[in-house]
Amino acid sequence: MGEHGQDGLTSRAIPSGNDADYLDLLSLHVGFDEWAAFARVFMPRFVEVSGCVLWDRVYEPANFRTWQEQLKGDATSIEAMLNQFRLWLHIDIPEDPESEAGALALAEDIAVSWHRSLTDAFPDRTFDVAATNSEDGPVVSFVTVR
Repeated sequence: MGEHGQDGLTSRAIPSGNDADYLDLLSLHVGFDEWAAFARVFMPRFVEVSGCVLWDRVYEPANFRTWQEQLKGDATSIEAMLNQFRLWLHIDIPEDPESEAGALALAEDIAVSWHRSLTDAFPDRTFDVAATNSEDGPVVSFVTVR
């Protein structure tokens, strides 16, 4: 198995004998559409609905109303339920300690970026953004501090 470098990449990600780095790796394997999607992972958009700040990807009106009814309008609980990016659903993370540590480090980087994006979008609010390691894998989540 590869060893993680400072940039979080394993040595198996970049061909040996090469001075390539993370940007070179992406340039070799990722097209424009993927770059744009990748940027949205780190700088998502948010919507405000009935006092809740939600990741735009998880907002769907009927689903929101269901959770609003089930959670009796508790905005923090609604946000906690919906605002979750489960990395393990989208990234195939090998089951070895190095890869799992790298995945959590990635989640932590995403959480930092999400916090900045939330603060930029809602400067009058404070957010609790977290990267946690669940039994299934890393999760990035956020709620408004009330």
